[in-house]
Amino acid sequence: MVDRTFFVYLVSSTALAFSFPLLSPVAKAGETPLTNQQDPAKTAATHQKAHVPVHAARPHPTSKARTIAQVEDVNVQGRRQANWVVTPVTAATIANYVPGTNALKALTTLPGVMYNSGDPQGLNLWGQSFLMHGFDQSQIGMTLDGMPLGDQQWSNSNGLNPSAAISSENITRMDVSASAGSEGAASISNLGGTVQFVSRDPSHKTGATVNQTFGSNAMFHTFVRADSGDLNKQGTRFWVSYMRNDTDKWRGGQNQFMQQVNAKLLHPVGQKSRITAFFNYADEQMQNYQDYNMDMFRNGGYHIDNLLGTPNGYETAYRLALAQNGRPGGAVPAAYQKLQSPYTASFYDGAGSQRQYFGGVSADLALTDRLRWNSTFYGHRSWEVGTVTSPLIESTNGAPFVEQATIPTTRRFGLTSSLTYTIARNEINGGVWYENTHFNADKRAYDEPLLEDVLSGAARPVDGLHLTSDYRREYEQVFNTNTFVAYLQDTYRPIDNVALHFGFRSVLNTTRVGQLANWEPYTRTTAIAGGAGLTTSKPFLPHISGQWSFLPGHQVYFDIANNVKVLPVSGYNSGASPFATTQAAFDASRNSITSETDWNYAIGYRYHSRILDGNVYAYHTDFSNRLQKISSGSPNNPYTVISNVGAVAMNGVDAGLVLRPVQGLQIGSSISYDHATYSDNVTQTTTNGIVTYGIKGKQVVAYPRFMYKGQISYRWKKAEVHADTQFIGQRNLSYTGDEKVPSYWLTNAGVRYDLTSLIGNISGTSAFKRISLDFNVYNITNQHYISTMGQNGFPMAGDYQSVVLGAPRQYFGSVQVDF
Repeated sequence: MVDRTFFVYLVSSTALAFSFPLLSPVAKAGETPLTNQQDPAKTAATHQKAHVPVHAARPHPTSKARTIAQVEDVNVQGRRQANWVVTPVTAATIANYVPGTNALKALTTLPGVMYNSGDPQGLNLWGQSFLMHGFDQSQIGMTLDGMPLGDQQWSNSNGLNPSAAISSENITRMDVSASAGSEGAASISNLGGTVQFVSRDPSHKTGATVNQTFGSNAMFHTFVRADSGDLNKQGTRFWVSYMRNDTDKWRGGQNQFMQQVNAKLLHPVGQKSRITAFFNYADEQMQNYQDYNMDMFRNGGYHIDNLLGTPNGYETAYRLALAQNGRPGGAVPAAYQKLQSPYTASFYDGAGSQRQYFGGVSADLALTDRLRWNSTFYGHRSWEVGTVTSPLIESTNGAPFVEQATIPTTRRFGLTSSLTYTIARNEINGGVWYENTHFNADKRAYDEPLLEDVLSGAARPVDGLHLTSDYRREYEQVFNTNTFVAYLQDTYRPIDNVALHFGFRSVLNTTRVGQLANWEPYTRTTAIAGGAGLTTSKPFLPHISGQWSFLPGHQVYFDIANNVKVLPVSGYNSGASPFATTQAAFDASRNSITSETDWNYAIGYRYHSRILDGNVYAYHTDFSNRLQKISSGSPNNPYTVISNVGAVAMNGVDAGLVLRPVQGLQIGSSISYDHATYSDNVTQTTTNGIVTYGIKGKQVVAYPRFMYKGQISYRWKKAEVHADTQFIGQRNLSYTGDEKVPSYWLTNAGVRYDLTSLIGNISGTSAFKRISLDFNVYNITNQHYISTMGQNGFPMAGDYQSVVLGAPRQYFGSVQVDF
């Protein structure tokens, strides 16, 4: 049930949004309301000549993506604004992927970006990860229409994944800022840049879009969106959409289900101002893919998974747990005999579910011709459940395992507000952001039934997606966090082709934690972190950048920034957080633990012409106080240490080229090199005494030193074909680099055909604005590879069950109709 506080917020904000059409004056004759997808913040500074590539406004003559948003070729050229490095990735790029695919996957077209997932669409959040220039998703700031999405851990204490915040079909673009990020972004984790999602505006014309997709593993995806069109002379309008995605797992049993509702209201105020409201509801219920280790990858084949939904699955899991605990009746499946750790290769189930309510109201107002005020009030309520059948603890009835459930819940409210003033050759912008977050981390153990009761039909195993039985609470912690950020920036243009940017941000973040429950048989300690708090305070984080446009199509730029990631919040043993440990370890580290910080330096050159785009981007990062989750033991209840692995020195370069030799043909290619190494060895106290691990000079975990990407597309009349490939180099699983994940190639292809004219000629009617067919093949070469890494942490040395397999070859077909 939605709690009363959030319900009051939801009703009041919605009523406020819908009252604006009644309270606001009608636009005067001759005034032009803001057009669809127009950014009023940019219209305020039209006298400034921002650098926008010529190809950015050139629509494709035939493409399904044109119905989603203004088409923009997105490639290694991109666009970089004067005050920070920004590359927009639009709906045109998202449309080349299977409908419903996590929008983060579309960013893999950019050099230096890597997205991994266990399922081809990237909707299963446990098995996905996003990395950019050596930084993982918890170190990259993400926002949606200016509202913060948090630090992107699975148990996200202060946000939600982009796929749970908005359907990918409703995204008009993603503004990607690598290395430095923007001081104006509402994020306290943007060490390695920002990804700012922008939702599509409602259309001025009444219409609807229906997309139906079918695919491998009984995949069934439905998306429906209706646009109201203009409701009055002012141009008030809205859209509402529903998405449903249901698919069987490509290995193991059971399925993965998600449904989502989005809505957006836009009300113009005069000619240059507007009020918007956005709402999101997401419901996800998925059986996760089992985590692998490298021993399983090499010796266990490509189809080991949890046992729910397989023949005799409960009995096999039950006897495997008996064998692990040395009890009579135990048995290890023959396929697992060669494995070093056969007992954790499969569990009975491992599920994940979540329910998200997220939205806000924004006002973007032109107070004068030179002064704009932009404010957003937002709220978020989240319930998540992650379960696994753990053989480490017996049920009270004697069954050799329990159903463990991690249940994080979040309630947060916040406000962002900024003023932008344009005078002479300066654009001055300053703002504040405040957020309060209440986060509860709860872990429970549910008794599983005896085998004989299940076989006789007298009992049923615990359903990890619908927990209703009695339980024991293993631990519970409650967190309250207050965040305040202020920033000031100025973009100065001394001459038309030169821009200089100066800015800084101040960050103050305080979290208090309380221990509500601690069951020692599980936590193995008399007390977990509680009864105190930690504060991150950084009053001055500078950002300086500049760009110079010289000769036709040529530009050079630089970007320098100092950033911080505040101390993250996670429940016991569940993340790289100082709160995720014992009370003794927490007390010992309170006065010495330091937030992660970095200095980013970037310089680049780009060239654009009608047939050729080129880009070279070099960066250096000095990363200090890197906190890592170092794990050992069972992934169900590991021994976890949150360790400062010291400094990281990172040097990298991206280089890309896009050719358009003939009309309709585009060929892109890019390479990325990232030399990111630890600067210090790590010393730890273990059961074998004090051990020093030689990680100095080793490449950071999970991120490759080398990547290559290529894309090709060709349009001819009503048809389009496209293909992309990427090479991901070898990656370290352990900090010492003695265990590595092998490199791989991944290639996808698709074809699209516009049937609008053909259907119109046959039927003699123009009832449809557009009809198109798509066919896509994922992993066309059927590559077996490791995708996500580190979901359970990384070991200092050796192997660990903390990687996810990538999906094999998959086929998808879809039809889209626009009314």
